[in-house]
Amino acid sequence: MCAGLAGATPPAPERADKSAYTFFNPTPDALLRELTTDRPDATESPLTVDAGRVQLEMDLASMTRNRLDGVRTAAWEVAPFNLRLGLTQGFELGVVVTPWQRETEQPRVGPREKRSGFGDTTVRGKLNLGGNDGGPLSWGLMADLKLPTGSGGFSNGKCEGALTLPVAFELGGGWGGGAMTLVELRYTGSGDHRAVWGNTVTVGRDITAKLGGFGELTSAAGDGAHVATFNSGLTYALGRDVQLDGGVNLGLSRGAPDVQVFAGISRRF
Repeated sequence: MCAGLAGATPPAPERADKSAYTFFNPTPDALLRELTTDRPDATESPLTVDAGRVQLEMDLASMTRNRLDGVRTAAWEVAPFNLRLGLTQGFELGVVVTPWQRETEQPRVGPREKRSGFGDTTVRGKLNLGGNDGGPLSWGLMADLKLPTGSGGFSNGKCEGALTLPVAFELGGGWGGGAMTLVELRYTGSGDHRAVWGNTVTVGRDITAKLGGFGELTSAAGDGAHVATFNSGLTYALGRDVQLDGGVNLGLSRGAPDVQVFAGISRRF
């Protein structure tokens, strides 16, 4: 299975009973699941980090370009990361942080505008509801709370939240698939919050013993323009606990950014 894909669940070693392990009594190396990450695709994995283990998933760099109504926008993010903590065998806590970002806007007429600063912080809880240690199907539930920690004009100053149902499944022939549906409570700027509904589906497979690839479609609606993208990328395993990745996201709708390219790394401790 492509390690970055929220696809079918790899088997655990001998399906051992790991219920005794917690964050303060870590799962031993011999019983760890195959490394499975929430990146590089947008579809989140229903699988959790083994109890007592920490997993860092990070963009090394990310660049987004867009052109809309005569305004050209370029945005960069450096080292945004998702830090995942396995509390039990089926539950993890995470924190998603963007330490630095920069955006440049160039209108058709007028001066260029620049801004940079810290991004908002998201606190995440993920509960696996089945298939965490093997089988053709796995599913879970995630809850996000966005905290308005951003600076430099990158935050709306409001808390926002989301509930996500991710699933992963085997497709046969070496292919794995994943999908998720989510409802996000997003601030509209007019004093209230509005529900935004999003869906994704992804497929992928191993190309070699270390190299994997994926393709993905995403869609979100409910807060203005419809946003749809096609995403694709590669993952490369440097070892049991380290994975590199890279890819490109292409906008399919007018409301989506034209293109985003990224490269990242994931490391389990």
